[in-house]
Amino acid sequence: MTRPVSERRGIACAGNWIVDIVHTIEAWPAKSDLVRILDEVEGTGGGAANVMLSLAAFQAGLPLWAIGLVGMDRHAATVRWAVKGAGADGTHLAETERAPTAHTHVMNLPGDSRTFFYHPGTNDLLDEGDIAVEAVAEAGAKVFYLGYLNLLGRLDAVEAGSSGGARVLARARAAGMVTVADLVSTDREGFAETVAAALPHLDVLFLNEGEAARATGLPVTGPDDLDGVAAAAARLRLGGAGVVVVHTPALGLWLSGAGAVVVRPDPVPASDVVSPVGAGDAFAAGCLYGLHEGWGPEACLRLGHLAAAASLRGATATGAIPALPVLMGGQ
Repeated sequence: MTRPVSERRGIACAGNWIVDIVHTIEAWPAKSDLVRILDEVEGTGGGAANVMLSLAAFQAGLPLWAIGLVGMDRHAATVRWAVKGAGADGTHLAETERAPTAHTHVMNLPGDSRTFFYHPGTNDLLDEGDIAVEAVAEAGAKVFYLGYLNLLGRLDAVEAGSSGGARVLARARAAGMVTVADLVSTDREGFAETVAAALPHLDVLFLNEGEAARATGLPVTGPDDLDGVAAAAARLRLGGAGVVVVHTPALGLWLSGAGAVVVRPDPVPASDVVSPVGAGDAFAAGCLYGLHEGWGPEACLRLGHLAAAASLRGATATGAIPALPVLMGGQ
């Protein structure tokens, strides 16, 4: 018998496991030029990794499961070390000799932006059979997170209106878990089709303003374009998602059948921003924690913004996120 959501606890994080080598550079070079790397730090990244590690950083005692595919190399050891350090269950983090663990060289220009050079490796090989949906459901997981759509190789391929990712989400919902997905910012062909295939199987979709525009074809002029963000979110809800959460540097919008809730974050001074890598995933983790605990949309969005702001102050995606009482500061 499927265990009801009310009797479940914990979050399963499936999808991308990537080792990020973050290079802070002095300037962006012209073609064939040389610039200095001012600092270099290595950490685990990707949707599943960042969300899981952010949740672990809250030190709230939530059971966590890591699900994905890594290689048999030093980057895989980095991933497994991170999973173990988070106190998560790594039983369902499979391994293969067919490709190296996915990794990214991130070029971070302080006060400006970051650029990613990505080797997909094992992430492109991840298949439906590698994702132990039923096992984590049987273990009692309440929430099943999949990320990032459009960076999952085989799982993103759409045929006859469906995809591997969509079928994984359908299995998770059938097993009694709340289904959640996040997107990646990429100009990949078929971006909108991959999202559309997943929407009917999603209880919650996270995305930013650029991804909202790509997923819907609607114009979103920037982080402050509330009308554009709201229109895109409404289009995605019509596609089948239960809740659509759009996050930008200027606002968070939570759209459900009950209507829209908008929360604007306190700005982080540019001088405090070390790296924007993973801030969106930290936001998602904050919202997911609130969702898991039964909080309302406004409280979820506020915790999401606090987690994102903390993430911005660290060189890696999750290194600067503190325990939940410190993060919330008595709120």
